[in-house]
Amino acid sequence: MTDRWAIVVHGGAGRLRRTDPERVRAGVRKAMETGKSILVQGGHALDACEAAVQVLEDLPLFNAGTGSVLTLDGRCEMDASIMRGSTLEMGAVAAVRDLRHPISLARAVMEQSDHVLLSGEGAMQFARMLGFASYDPVTEERRRQWEKLREKLRQGAYPRWAKKLKQLLKEHPELFHGTVGCVALDRHGEIVAGTSTGGIFLKLFGRIGDTPIPGAGTYATPVGGASATGIGEGIMRVLLAYRVVEAMDRGATAQEAAHQAVRTLRDLVGLEAGVIAVDRQGRVGFEHFSESMPVAYATYEHPEGEARLASETRLLPEEADPSLM
Repeated sequence: MTDRWAIVVHGGAGRLRRTDPERVRAGVRKAMETGKSILVQGGHALDACEAAVQVLEDLPLFNAGTGSVLTLDGRCEMDASIMRGSTLEMGAVAAVRDLRHPISLARAVMEQSDHVLLSGEGAMQFARMLGFASYDPVTEERRRQWEKLREKLRQGAYPRWAKKLKQLLKEHPELFHGTVGCVALDRHGEIVAGTSTGGIFLKLFGRIGDTPIPGAGTYATPVGGASATGIGEGIMRVLLAYRVVEAMDRGATAQEAAHQAVRTLRDLVGLEAGVIAVDRQGRVGFEHFSESMPVAYATYEHPEGEARLASETRLLPEEADPSLM
């Protein structure tokens, strides 16, 4: 056992409503502190990662678990994944419903099945078989937002992932703010990454994003781990989380790797995204190509930790092609 440990969490790349910043900051800090309390006592990264993500899944501010966004037809379909770096074991679920903690079901897939990814009805049968209780994650606020956005669609407005009408985002800045994640290094040297999301508002029923896809939304090896957030259709195209870990394997620090990978995504596909990372030295990194990405982190060298609404090293708007924003 060593003295090294680290944890970083994110609350999703996107835009914050003016009334929410301090509540969001408090939320990511609470999640980080929950995971940190496990790590400092010599606990395992798998437990710390799951516990931190569970906190965010329980906070309706974030687009994961309770408060997840709704599909075009008004359903709540959630994705989650978790990966253990030392063994490359991974568990993931996609398009699951009526569940409080998708991250815990993803862990169950990893530990209690021979599979990596279960989806839809099959995943739900697996959950009920294991005793996961039925739970309605849809909040009244999300239902009201869904009704308003559906009316916008009837009037001819389309969401940003369809590359139409930025006015929709101006009126609903929280629209693409979603996905939560955690990466943790424990004192045993284990690195674990986990991610949970409700997806993007008004997505087509059955849509699966980057979160449960190995190397896209989540990835971990003995050298590092990463959790991505943003518009999954772009993240999947570049395998963002894998790029971060691969860069760390080549010698980059967690921060250098996060910056390089997000810059590549920005240049190749231009869709907003962000990523958090931890390397085996206990260094954390985070980068985003979006207006904001709330993060909280702590390490053995910085145990008091910190919570931010945007990283100091985020890719600046003037570095980007305006046509892609």
